[in-house]
Amino acid sequence: MAKVILKEENSYDFRYRLKAQIHHVNYSGHVGHDAIVQMIWEARVNLLKDLGLTELDLGDGKTGIIMTDLEINFLREIFPFDELLIESKIDDVSENGFRIYHRITKDGKTCVLAETGFLSFNYSTHRVCKLPKQFLKILKEKGKREGESV
Repeated sequence: MAKVILKEENSYDFRYRLKAQIHHVNYSGHVGHDAIVQMIWEARVNLLKDLGLTELDLGDGKTGIIMTDLEINFLREIFPFDELLIESKIDDVSENGFRIYHRITKDGKTCVLAETGFLSFNYSTHRVCKLPKQFLKILKEKGKREGESV
């Protein structure tokens, strides 16, 4: 079976801490794939918040994001109450999109690698658009900030 194999980034610009909860667990007793999607979503929302942005406003009041793809590689199991660190990095910025790379670790060991692609999207017109200049400026100025939350 063909598999997309993600590679760890050399560095990540944002850090978000959380604890795996009982509602993240599937019937096999470990954190399920749907919970991983929720966790990287939570990390993404906090990353954008740290930059003064939201998923619906990339700095110009009208441009948001829409996900185009998602890839997850599971490397180790995660169990309830495991302390997790989600590291994220915005990269591969183009005229109308970017990618976010995520690494989830526990006890210093990588458990999950994930990659998401986004297009800038105007929800009023329901059309893909160019990334706002404000977003690009914020990335340049604050892109190396680190956020922490538990």
